Amino acid sequence: MPESKRIFDTAVQKLKYDVLKAIIRNEYEHCYDNIYIDIPKEISPGPKATMRCCIFKERAIVQERIKLALGGDKNNPNVVEVIDIACDECPIGGIFVTPACRGCIVHRCQEVCPRDAIQIIDHKAVVDKSKCIECGKCTQACPYGAIIHQKRPCVSSCKVKAITVGEDKKAVIDNKKCIACGACVYQCPFGAIVDKSMIMESIAILKDAEMKGTHVYAVIAPSIVSQFKYAKIEQVVTGIRKLGFHQVVEAALGADITLYHEAEEWKEKGILTTSCCPSFVMFVEKNFPELAKYVSHSVSPMVEAAMLIKRTDPEGKVIFIGPCASKKLEYKLPKTQGAIDSVLSFEELQAFLDARNIDVGSLEETSLDNASFYGRIFAKSGGITQGIADVAKEMGVEGVKPIAMNGIDECRAALTKLKFNKATENFFEGMACDGGCLNGALCLNHGPKNVVDVDKYGASAKEKTIDNSVKLYKLSLGESGE
Repeated sequence: MPESKRIFDTAVQKLKYDVLKAIIRNEYEHCYDNIYIDIPKEISPGPKATMRCCIFKERAIVQERIKLALGGDKNNPNVVEVIDIACDECPIGGIFVTPACRGCIVHRCQEVCPRDAIQIIDHKAVVDKSKCIECGKCTQACPYGAIIHQKRPCVSSCKVKAITVGEDKKAVIDNKKCIACGACVYQCPFGAIVDKSMIMESIAILKDAEMKGTHVYAVIAPSIVSQFKYAKIEQVVTGIRKLGFHQVVEAALGADITLYHEAEEWKEKGILTTSCCPSFVMFVEKNFPELAKYVSHSVSPMVEAAMLIKRTDPEGKVIFIGPCASKKLEYKLPKTQGAIDSVLSFEELQAFLDARNIDVGSLEETSLDNASFYGRIFAKSGGITQGIADVAKEMGVEGVKPIAMNGIDECRAALTKLKFNKATENFFEGMACDGGCLNGALCLNHGPKNVVDVDKYGASAKEKTIDNSVKLYKLSLGESGE
């Protein structure tokens, strides 16, 4: 494996990788007698702790990570879970009084506190941390703005306010609000919030296909080109095939098809929001239910590509590989029609490749020429907007006024205008992650150069029009290009 610092942004990602790699190795090589004892000792050998207060806590946390690597809590429908023992309770920050406190005699801060957590000492407000639940009421009540709320990283990263702090000071996820974007997974400095893995079911699919002589296809998200920086994308494709996949297909091809469907749907409705980002779709359904009628009925590029594959190989299985936590929810929805059989993240793919001792950087190259320029740039915010403008031109459709909503804050602002009939646009591209899929929570790395990689990848597409890429791929599968 290349140096981890070249692959991952954080030590938390490396810890997740170590657990996944060990689990995968054991599934193929049976190298541990008891995974819940042996793997934690391997990752945290001691005698000194490297991450927590002691090796025993480190090992206990690894045990919980193993459970999530094996699929997590089956009774919890969310794909994101909190590891209670890993939550540090973030004692630094929270509600505190600044020197701006004037020692007034009104004491509004004290009056509004539901836990009697504010005392007046020497005429100044003082917060009792043992009682404070960080509700924030005092920060709003202080006429001087002298009380501030320094939020926890997980709370501040959640733009839909799905994370709160329980009375035990642990993070709590409200599934009714959560849109499974995974921002909290990436932002938690202690790695206490983790996405459930489907690596075991993916391995089972590959083993079963090998035994039966059937095929398993990998559908890869276009943002993959910005991730494995130590190798060429063509080498990554070869590496994926060495894992047992029969063929690697670009989800960007599905994006080409989706653009056609959305252009047709826009012609009928006049107003449309995209359906490619499942977190954005959930955001609309949970926060703007009156606008749900405008969400495109088109399936996402992931599903579109998989449906195309299964039309030609009905017995084949399809595993999606991408940067997204919410894809792990989307593929089970009825509208996907069973097109996707499992989902892996880029983090999980890296662990899979290394567990199987596949040196991607030394492999030969396998070409990948499924999609158009526009399908490939779906990975960045604004990519769909560029694509819809092109397909509208190809179809002779006029009047499309698109807007790219980059991140949940921009989505909320634009949709609020639409709700109150103040919007001047009529095609709304929604991306939950700032920057788009190339900054997805389960990416190996996040950075400004990723968009450059995606743009270069798009420019390298042999097919410059959406229509040609769809026709050529259908012909390659034995279907009519018409």
